[in-house]
Parts: sequence; C-alpha cells; structure tokens
Amino acid sequence: MTGRRRTRSTLPPAPSRAVRATVLAAAAMALCTSLTAACGVVPGATGGSGDDPIKVMTWAPQGTDATNKPGMPAMARAYARWIDAHGGIHGRRLQVLTCNDHNDSVGAAKCARRAADEDVVAVVGSYSQFGDSFLAPLEGAGIPYIGGYGVTNDEFTGSMSYPVNGGQPALLAGLGEALADSCGTVALVRPDSIAGDQLPAMLDSGLRVGGHPDAGDQLAAEDATEYGGQAERALRHATRAAAPARTGCVVPALGDRTDTFMDSFRRAREDFPRVRTATVLGSVDQTVIDATGGASGPYEGAYITGWYPVASDPRWDPMKKVINEEAFGDNRIDPADAGVQTTWIAYTVLKAVLERIGDGEVSADTVRHTLGGGLRVSTGGLTPALRWPYESRLAAVGLPRLVNADVTLQVVRDGRLVAARRATGKDSGSTDMTSVLEHVDVP
Repeated sequence: MTGRRRTRSTLPPAPSRAVRATVLAAAAMALCTSLTAACGVVPGATGGSGDDPIKVMTWAPQGTDATNKPGMPAMARAYARWIDAHGGIHGRRLQVLTCNDHNDSVGAAKCARRAADEDVVAVVGSYSQFGDSFLAPLEGAGIPYIGGYGVTNDEFTGSMSYPVNGGQPALLAGLGEALADSCGTVALVRPDSIAGDQLPAMLDSGLRVGGHPDAGDQLAAEDATEYGGQAERALRHATRAAAPARTGCVVPALGDRTDTFMDSFRRAREDFPRVRTATVLGSVDQTVIDATGGASGPYEGAYITGWYPVASDPRWDPMKKVINEEAFGDNRIDPADAGVQTTWIAYTVLKAVLERIGDGEVSADTVRHTLGGGLRVSTGGLTPALRWPYESRLAAVGLPRLVNADVTLQVVRDGRLVAARRATGKDSGSTDMTSVLEHVDVP
C-alpha cells in the first residue's frame, strides 16, 4: 500500500477565544507590574489610592436668620475647579464636599460626623460658632481642621485645629488698642451667646494696654429684626460724662446683624450727643458700608480691624484671578469678604501640605503629621509665614493653637474702607497682638 505517511503535529490545539483573552489580560497585568516596579508609581496614583480624588470638606451656615457665610463653600469649590483645571495636585483631582451647619450645634455636629463618614483628609476654610460640637467628632476621627474663622476660642485649643488667623481675640484686642487713645466711654454690643460671652475680655485687653477703662457690655439677640432698645442703651452708656473731653464710641460686633443694628442706631443717635463707631471685619465690609450710605453713613470715620490687608491690596490678585476664571458672576463670592479670604488662605495651606506629601499617601493622618512636622507655609504676604508648633506663646492664657495674632487697622474714609496704617518697606501694615493677648483673662 502506497501513499503519504501521516505525521503527528507537536503543536497544541489552538486555544479558544476565552482562553486567549485570559492569557492576554494576564500578560498585560504582568507588564504593568514590571513597569510600576521599574519606574515608580503610575502617574495620578498616590499611596495606593489610584486615581481617587483628594476629598476635603468646607462648611458654613447658609440661609439662616443669623450670620451666613455662603461665600466660603462657594470659594472652596471655585478653588477646586481651578486646581483641577491646572492638572490637579500630583495628577489627582481635589474634591470639595460642602455642608450647612444651619448656625446650630446639632447641625455643626452633623457636618463633622459626615466628614468622618466620607473619610475626608481635612476640613478646610470653614465657619461655625459651635466648636464644642464639631471639634470632638473631628478629633475622634483624626481629621485636621484647617483655617476656621476663629469665631470661638475652641478653635485655638483643639489639638486638631490649625487656625490661619487670630480670630475674634486678635480683632477685638487690636480694636481696643486702637480706640484707647481716641475714645471716651466705650460700649460693646455683642451677641447673647456662648461665642459672644468671650468678646468683652478681648476688647478690654486692648483698651487696658492704653490705660482705658473696660467697655460697657451690652447683650443683644443675634437674630433680632431690630435693635432700637440696644442702640439706645449703647448710646446712653457711650455719651455719659465719664470722659467729656473725648467722644464716646459704640462697638457693634453682631456679625451679619451689625447692619440691622446700625439701622436702629442711625435713628436713635439723633437724640444723643455725637459718638464714633468702630467694629471688626466680618461684622462690616465695603458692601455694608455702601448699603448704609457710604460717606454719609454711620460708619464714616469708623475704625475696623481685620486679619488681612484691605481688598484692594495687590497681594489678593492671585485669589481674584481664580475667582474670575472659575466663579465669574457668582455673587456669593465677594473678594472683600473676610470669610472668602480665610477660605482662600486655608486652601493655600492645604496645597502646601499636599505638595510636601508629594507622591506619598494622602490621608487625614499624613496631612496632620505634615502640618505638625515643622511645615512653614507662605501665603504671599497676606499673613506671616504660618507654622503650628505643639503650643504657641499664648498657651498660658488658654489659646495654645493661636499662632498668628496679626491684625490690620482699617478706617472708613470718604465711604471707602482703606488701610489706616500704610505699609512701608518690609512693613505689611499689620500689628502683632500676641503681647496684648498674653495678659487677657479668657473666660
């Protein structure tokens, strides 16, 4: 029998489509693994988190009958959009969650618990009057609180708090020092609240430096719709004959309700001798001055203390550029608002922290350890370089986390809020109130 001999093939049968897919996937994974080992972390991945965004939170009261700060969360979101539009931070997006604390302790605690549930790495550039409600949940979760508004002393005592300004203590101490030489009797009108209870001691500390008697303490509801009675009492106190050679001064410090107080004050003052007004930034800004008559209004000639340079200062140009690029037309964001400015500075701190961490793991722990590890943050001259040691110079008076007590003195001149002290050379135009606050009797 003739014919070709059958030869057995030494090759295996062709694999099925499913098997081929599995083999290709395994090969791709092996290739990725080898590349990662050889070249480092894949761009965009941080500490094993892959492309997950860096998640933070900003909170503030909105839509309430008392103080509202809608510009702070709005500024935070604009900042995140700007970061993402410029490539993120080490290739990772910045995700900002926002929360409304509704100006009550329950709402503040809920925002803090949500921050813990969402596993944010920090709460940044926020406002709340209820530090005793939100700081404990944050501390329990190990979440740092960067750049609060400083409305209560709790922000200057909590171990997880990293304030960027001197809060109400510095503002009121600075205002007291400025008024000591020019005012007769001083009347302070402040909220009848836990936060308000802390204000008289701060104002009095500055007045005493100038050898001035303590201010009269006038309580007022922070959500009232008119303040006729409080205005009359303040005027009666400020115009008494204790210091006839000098004009008395009325200092309203009622947050958003300062404007409401001044409506009542304008009507009541007609029946009293002339007095001067003074307050702190956050209670009054250029918008309020314009709305109350500008140069012919009750704030003309008033001293106002702030934490930062006036809004027209060129050091704010980078913030204004971000607002123009990412929030143009958003009328919640006023570059002259102290809350918006504080949020900007707080996110400047966050950016410096994340850049220091680099390609390492980004978590609440690493953010906190970086802040406490000697990091010094430049804010472009808006504040002194910021650094948070374990305890500040003010630890002895119960304010161990207060590291920046600088204040700027501003005055309303021809209806415009301008610097009362000119910055010259290396002088930023600010005054450090640390030595004054070292002698304050904190309630």
